Amino acid sequence: MSESQSISSEELSLSAKIEAMLFVSAEPVPLQQLSQALDVTASVVERGLKELEEALQTRGLRLQRNAGRIQLTTAPELAVLVETFLGLEAVTHLSRAALETLAIIAYQQPVTRPQVDSIRGVNSDGMMKSLLSKGLILESGRTDGPGRPILYSTTPEFLQHFGLSSLMELPSLAASTESESEVELLKG
Repeated sequence: MSESQSISSEELSLSAKIEAMLFVSAEPVPLQQLSQALDVTASVVERGLKELEEALQTRGLRLQRNAGRIQLTTAPELAVLVETFLGLEAVTHLSRAALETLAIIAYQQPVTRPQVDSIRGVNSDGMMKSLLSKGLILESGRTDGPGRPILYSTTPEFLQHFGLSSLMELPSLAASTESESEVELLKG
């Protein structure tokens, strides 16, 4: 009997069990679903996720969290290698207007197109359609206001595209504003 056959599922660590479930899941998994499957509390699952996250730091996979859901993804620093291996084209480059629209959605989400238009000062309909088709944003609901406009949010693909494990890793807006002010001072 091989060594792998002699180990029972009870003997495997919590992080190994979580890793197996995330590995076979095609979609991001809610924390509650992991908790129910393992018959443990959410805080126990969080400890297992933290242990798994630490173990993955030296491997080719990472945990990605978005909207209370977790999934395994490839390490962003290996994107070029994986793209080459799979024969994929280089990551699609986004125009300045698309990046601007995406940044507004990322920081303000959920947000309506009129709100994005108001911030950008131009119609964002084309940019929104482009970002939707690329899978970087999604329709996440509707407001209760007049006309019930559609709300937009970023997707897990957005996180993968920018090598983020969660929205918490987005740079703070205050830091960006300070950096821009410093650059303007240096130019002056």
